[in-house]
Amino acid sequence: MTILALRCSSWPGGELPVPDDVVVRELAGRPERADVDPLLAELAPDRVVVAGTDGDLAAVVLRLLRTERLASVAVAYLPASADSAVAATWGLPTDPTQAVTLALHGEPDRVPLIRDDAGGILLGRGEVRPARGVVYCDDELVLRGQANRLEVTPIAPVGVDVRAVRVGLLGRKVRAATGRAVQIGCLPATVLHDGAPHPRPVTRWTWYKHTEDLRLVRGQP
Repeated sequence: MTILALRCSSWPGGELPVPDDVVVRELAGRPERADVDPLLAELAPDRVVVAGTDGDLAAVVLRLLRTERLASVAVAYLPASADSAVAATWGLPTDPTQAVTLALHGEPDRVPLIRDDAGGILLGRGEVRPARGVVYCDDELVLRGQANRLEVTPIAPVGVDVRAVRVGLLGRKVRAATGRAVQIGCLPATVLHDGAPHPRPVTRWTWYKHTEDLRLVRGQP
């Protein structure tokens, strides 16, 4: 099995403690097509290990999607931070030693891959804030009016978990739903996906389950 480890600039741990037969390459944060695609073509890895942030991982998985390698390449993750939303969502270890052991020896598990209508993907956590408008999860109305924020995370096997969060004098109120897609129509709002803000305010946004799953390494070795 050919393993390619990508150590992004956000990784705080120095050299990766991996065996000599693992190919290690250093990349900038949120690597782009020119950074990732040549490595995938040259090395044809069976497994890609990403050491970095949730956004770094999403950038690499997007390249697997675009190059039609989701079915052939398993993805493992070494989170740069203990508060990784991807790690929390999929039960991945954040301790570096445990994370490396799982990444190298764990079994891939198929999990929903969430796309958006702006050409991106969501692996851990998405937010829209503030949310003033109408939000549906499949056919279920989640919000009509205003909320402090809308939170979206992938959930197996359905697709997405959606929560409209209102915070007021009487405390925090949440309305939640799960489904294959969430559709948002709102006044101009900021969208964050895996820690990265969309470059401009949006008035419409959709997150939806892709037809093909991500092969995420999370089964214990």
